[in-house]
Amino acid sequence: MNYNHLRYFSVLAELEHYTLAAARLEISQPSLSSAIRNLENELGVELFEKVGRNIRLTEQGRFFQKRVDAVMEELNAATEALKVSQEKAPIIIRLGFVSGSLEGTVAREIASTLQENSRCLFHITEGSAKDLMDQLHQEKLDMAIVDVTVRDRSLHFRKLRQRDFCVALPQEHPLAQRKSLRVSDLSDCVQIGFSHSMDKSFEDWATHPDVRQNFLCQVNTVSSALALVKANVGISILPEEVVCPTEGVRFLPLENRHQALYLCIVYDRWLDPPVWEFAERLVTHLRKLSNP
Repeated sequence: MNYNHLRYFSVLAELEHYTLAAARLEISQPSLSSAIRNLENELGVELFEKVGRNIRLTEQGRFFQKRVDAVMEELNAATEALKVSQEKAPIIIRLGFVSGSLEGTVAREIASTLQENSRCLFHITEGSAKDLMDQLHQEKLDMAIVDVTVRDRSLHFRKLRQRDFCVALPQEHPLAQRKSLRVSDLSDCVQIGFSHSMDKSFEDWATHPDVRQNFLCQVNTVSSALALVKANVGISILPEEVVCPTEGVRFLPLENRHQALYLCIVYDRWLDPPVWEFAERLVTHLRKLSNP
């Protein structure tokens, strides 16, 4: 039993005329006759009986018609509701990012998408790369901008760009008058780290046996780190894209230290076309910045 057989039966039961029913259904009369015969064979009852050259519903046919018509009405209503929701329901893009990676181009791409498609909404989550990948597996995120890759065949990583780092220092710090700094220059400095992945990923490329790191406290946001730097608690290493003029704080480039950012998605997971389009334009535009 399939949807078409029920639809054919409903129309034929209404008209009780094969030629008229076939015309409304836009199928041939033999095809309609074959479908009704298959339906009767499957049910084990006769739904129609011949009256001269015409047909009419049997008692079983009238019983079946009431229920089929009710089902068809529900299906038609559900179909219309689905079409309306497809045209009006919001498209939610669930984006995760590691600290500092939402600045600049990414934020502008979000703004452009919102302007171009009024149905789009963004649910944005900040966290460590590990937490974001876990949320991807749990289907809580559609995509995430991360700063590390892992050997996980269910995840696909697409390189976006390289980012540089700088050091935020109190204005009166002894190193504040330099033009740039190296990691070795920071060995005696009290540092403010991050409880997201930034401090961990920094350790991946900045920790050496001869470099001692002195993390006095950890924070969740760049603004918290800068507030502590301004209060002369310590220094903080930040991605260059989050740098903005801050009273009482000096920013110096950190030499020879770079970090790649990746767009991470789950292999073979279906995404709404607008969600996928956003991912593609993000990759395209960020790669252009890296390779002008």
